[in-house]
Parts: sequence; structure tokens; C-alpha cells
Amino acid sequence: MSNSSPKNIQIADYNYTLPEEKIAKYPLSRRDFSKLLVYNSCEINEILYKDLTDVLPSDTLLIFNNTRVVEARMFFQTFTGAVVELFFLEAVSDVIDASKAMACKGKIEVKCYVGNAKRWKHGSLKRVVESNGKLLEVTVSNKERISDYYHVTISWTPTEVVFAEVLHAFGSLPLPPYLKRETEETDLERYQTVFAKELGSVAAPTAGLHFTDTIFKNILKKGIETTEVTLHVGAGTFKPVKSEEIGGHEMHGEYLQVSVDSIKLILDSCERKKIVTVGTTSTRTIESLYWLGRKVFFNPSILHSDLVVSQWEPYEMTELCGVKEAMQALINWLEKNSLNSILSKTQIIIAPGYKFQIIDGLITNFHQPESTLLLLISALIGEEWKRVYDYALENDFRFLSYGDGSLLWKQ
Repeated sequence: MSNSSPKNIQIADYNYTLPEEKIAKYPLSRRDFSKLLVYNSCEINEILYKDLTDVLPSDTLLIFNNTRVVEARMFFQTFTGAVVELFFLEAVSDVIDASKAMACKGKIEVKCYVGNAKRWKHGSLKRVVESNGKLLEVTVSNKERISDYYHVTISWTPTEVVFAEVLHAFGSLPLPPYLKRETEETDLERYQTVFAKELGSVAAPTAGLHFTDTIFKNILKKGIETTEVTLHVGAGTFKPVKSEEIGGHEMHGEYLQVSVDSIKLILDSCERKKIVTVGTTSTRTIESLYWLGRKVFFNPSILHSDLVVSQWEPYEMTELCGVKEAMQALINWLEKNSLNSILSKTQIIIAPGYKFQIIDGLITNFHQPESTLLLLISALIGEEWKRVYDYALENDFRFLSYGDGSLLWKQ
């Protein structure tokens, strides 16, 4: 085994007390005035996000997740007047990635959570709204429970309207459940990053919420390189770990897409620059990229359908290659197949025992106790996560999605 297995890790070892008043229920009025804890070589300092370039070397490659949150919550009424909520997760077919799902016309089969499902006994639910000067009628039907979610058919007229417009017209932006409040007008802007482009997430890559045009100007001025990847964040990011050992927790799969140009930039940077990911989603994308490249390196004729990363694969692969070899193999495979980007699905879990292949540092928010995100932090800086979180709690840092953040350099 290339890395020690995390399956026996006790999630109770990654608990801490998070008082309710430490959770940021709303963002600050200025994105870049959030605090940033800087952890490097066991030293802890703090600055504001607006001064980020003061602590980043000029030979840094910053990687952002450019996904955009969709209005994933839709509400319908039964004939008795009960309100039923549909929380869109993803298209049912594994061959439909998020961007293709958003472009579907007339009908789509989806996975979704259904709130108040017991009140939706039978039949279809319908709703009509006005959008862009025309009436949209949406019908949801064929409800079938699969595990903890449902398969639902959503159809609409006019049929030339794309699914993204349906969600925009009928849906509302899903805030994290721990905020314990409804979506407000300001959230429509503030729960998106300023660089959000690709529709498909049901949760924001929250580390990126602190970045502003001013920060990007300072990044450019210092000569720091940047690139973007796409990982569409699923609702599973909020899924609590219910098993005592991590081996009993199933990670959610998420779609990722990375262009050939970004892979070439990573290849060019892996030995001469510090590679820093903005957010755990960017981290999971970039590290998954290595394992995809490793698969191609040892099997250049691999089928596209086999280019996925399952939860435990990185811990079970005994034969590895270098980062440069993996990235070059992936570039060659894409060019051979006339593709300008890799589209894949990753289920990777990064936990203590994982050896980071590409990244040197991570910019991220402060995460919930006993979460897989906290396991990722521990994989990066070891038991020092406890000291980092104690410092944040004792020095008035704001926690979770709308809270402050940290720059953590790999131990």
C-alpha cells in the first residue's frame, strides 16, 4: 500500500467544541476584510485577506475552483396544500456531467433530496412561474426512493428552455444547513465567488468567497500565477460522518473538469513553484488529477469511462510515478483523444495517512467538528490542526462558510 490506510481512523478524535456564536451567520460587508490565519513551520500569525500577497511567495501558482452555485432548492405544493421541497443533487445518468445537465431541454431525470416526502403520496406536482416574459410550467413525477435520496423526473414547457433557466426561475440558492436561516437577497451575490463561471454546484467553494478584484490585481502585480479548475460541489460536503471509523463513511462523487492548459501549467510549476489551492474542493481536484495521470501513465490506452478516482484507490495503488510523469501522461492522452480538458468524477477522501502529491499549501475556511474536511486539514498539517483551531477559537476568528480563513503550508 502506497500510503497508510485511514479506514481505522476514529472520527471522535477529530472533534472540538464549536460554540454557536463562533459560526458566521452572515458575511462581512467587505469580502477581503475577513481574517486569515497563516500557519507555516509551526508558527501561527494572522493578517487580513486583503494582504494575502504579503505572505505568498512570488513563485506561487494559485489554483481556484470556478464552479458556480445553482438555485438547487425548488418548492411545490401537493393537492392538499402541503409544501414539498426538492433539493437537486445531480442528473441520474453517470454520463451526464453538470454542464450538460444544465443544458438539458424539456426533461431531465435527477437525484434529489425530498423534504416532506411523506406528504407527497402519489401523482405529479406542478407549478407555473413567469420567467423572462414567458410562462414556465414544471411537472415533477416518478418519485422513487434510492437510499437516502430520490429519483425524480422533471419536465417543463416550453421545451426549448434549458434546465439552468428552470432552476433560476423556480429555485432558490441553498445555504449550508448550519446557518439555520433562509436565503436572503444579499446571499445571491455573496454566496458566489467573484470568479464563479461554471454552473453545477449546490454549495459554494467557500475559501474563494474572500477574494476580490483588488486581491487579483495585487496577485498579478507580484507575478503570482493563477489557474482555474472546476469541481462541482455536491450536497455530500455537508454529510456528517455517522460511522465511528472512517472506513464506514461513503464519500460523495463529484464531477471535475481541468483544461489541458491548466495541466500544462501544473506540470511546468511542480518543481519550480509553490502550488497553493484555494479551498478543499480545488485540493481534491488537483490531487485527483495526479491519480488520473498515474492511471494513464501505467495504461496509456485506458478508456475514458475508467478515468475516475474512487474513495480508497489512492491508498491501494502500490506502484506510483512522479508528478511530472503523471501530468505529461495525462496531457498526451488528452491530445491523442482530441480532448481539450479532462472530465472525470472523483470520490477521493483525503485523511491522515494520505501523501499529498502536488500541493504545497492550502487556503481554506474553518470546518465543522468530525467532518471529512477536518480530516483533510489534519492530513496536511498533522496534529497541529488542534493548535490552529484553538488559536482561531481564542482569537475571535469566525467559523464555517461565511467565516474567516487560513493559509496552511504542508508539514
